[in-house]
Amino acid sequence: RKHPVIIQGIIAMALVVIIIHYASFALTGRIFPSVHTMGVDVGGLTTDEAQDQLRSAWESDYNIAILVGDEVVKTATPQEMGLVLDVEATIQQAQAVSFGAIPFGREVMPVVRIEDIIATDFLLDIQAIVRQAPTNARFEWQNGTLTGVSGRVGREMNYTRTIDELNRRMVDVVVNKRFALQMNPLLPENDNPEPFLDDVMRIVNRPLELRGYDPYTNQFFTWAVDRDTFTGWLMAGKNALQLREETFAQFVNQVNTTLNPPDSNLRYIEPKEATEMVNRAIAEGLSTMDLRVRYRPTVYEVQRGDTGFRIARRTGIPFFQIKDANSGRNLDILSVGDVLNIPSRDIALPYPPVPHKRIVVDLNEQELVAFENGQVVFQWEISSGVKDAPTSPGIYQILGHSEVAYGSSVTLCDVSGVSCGVWQMSWFMGIYEVIPGIVNGFHGKVVLPNGNLLGDGFVGFPYTFGCVMSNDDNAKALYDWAEQGTIVEIISNEFQPTSDLGQLAKQMMATNSY
Repeated sequence: RKHPVIIQGIIAMALVVIIIHYASFALTGRIFPSVHTMGVDVGGLTTDEAQDQLRSAWESDYNIAILVGDEVVKTATPQEMGLVLDVEATIQQAQAVSFGAIPFGREVMPVVRIEDIIATDFLLDIQAIVRQAPTNARFEWQNGTLTGVSGRVGREMNYTRTIDELNRRMVDVVVNKRFALQMNPLLPENDNPEPFLDDVMRIVNRPLELRGYDPYTNQFFTWAVDRDTFTGWLMAGKNALQLREETFAQFVNQVNTTLNPPDSNLRYIEPKEATEMVNRAIAEGLSTMDLRVRYRPTVYEVQRGDTGFRIARRTGIPFFQIKDANSGRNLDILSVGDVLNIPSRDIALPYPPVPHKRIVVDLNEQELVAFENGQVVFQWEISSGVKDAPTSPGIYQILGHSEVAYGSSVTLCDVSGVSCGVWQMSWFMGIYEVIPGIVNGFHGKVVLPNGNLLGDGFVGFPYTFGCVMSNDDNAKALYDWAEQGTIVEIISNEFQPTSDLGQLAKQMMATNSY
């Protein structure tokens, strides 16, 4: 027989035990059982214990997957993303659940906020990581057959939509440990290779030769490009074939390793400049293209007896340009071991160099030799600058031409310094700036303010205020022969020849007599 009174009593007793059990959590300030937040079980813990446990989980091994579509591109801590967990407020919410955790438990949402600056920096950093440039149609050889490869759509992160999404869903991001970046597609300029196959075949079947020229040393370099390599450089542009810049840059970087000894990177081919030149070769159907070898800036350690002026003459860089590269330094006060910045040698060569012509001036011998295709075309005596206005040695180039030019000097000024005489020069060609706007150069006869000729019309000794003077007929011949960009190598005891032709000219001048 059933005893309903006994059964009811057992049920009542069980309820009392349960009530007492849960009441004990409320009376002792502990969180009710089966309460979770962010996957952390805080049930049965005091407020302090729950805060410590949640804080430990947040700071130690809590990572969020960053996704592009279904692809995890990175994992990051919430702190890296600028997400801040309010531990105290989150545990207060867990504490407030109380009897609401009965009977199945409760998941409490965390209290989260964003540090805008940190979040912005994080997204800007990751923007570069996830960006994929679109790929235009390209070309390759397969089993001896030229084949086109279709272009590919790229992608980039939409920063505005992504930061808005992070602000809107920050709690979900923390709870689910996943955050999807908002992306925009990047369309290629041209994804169809078919219209260009004939052009590619015609271009790559002509051997391409790239020629490097170092105007400083007068060295020439040749790089032959085989058919398959050349084909791999090409892609379909909007309306014409053009270089794949990243692929071509890899070739240029390899070339640059051959220009220097293992412990140096002084000389280099500039990738963007080379890209422009080779794109021109493609457009014009050229089979050869000249590339300029450039120089990086260097440093100079001051030696005993150095002054700023002497360093300029030793390095071949005009003094004012060294001064500009060392802003704030007093170049009149130098100590042994001081280190100065020296600009790139290219600073004195602003125009494309003419590789087959070179003028060498020897300040010691007061002589000039001009070469074309390695052969002597001119050789004669000159006059350079006097001691108080010396000609600067170095590697320069013809900057421009003027049949008549004018100059002056403080030595031609009156006592007040207001009125200064002016001399007239014929067949002037600028070589280098002494200071901004003041140029030294080649010229012929100089007519002084009093009508006399500088040096009485003679050459062979330093007479000028820094220029290089030739007899008038010689000056005109040089003027007509040397186009803009022709390299000028001025040598002296302080600045030795840097090229093979400079060495040859020095030897010729040393054995020559007039």
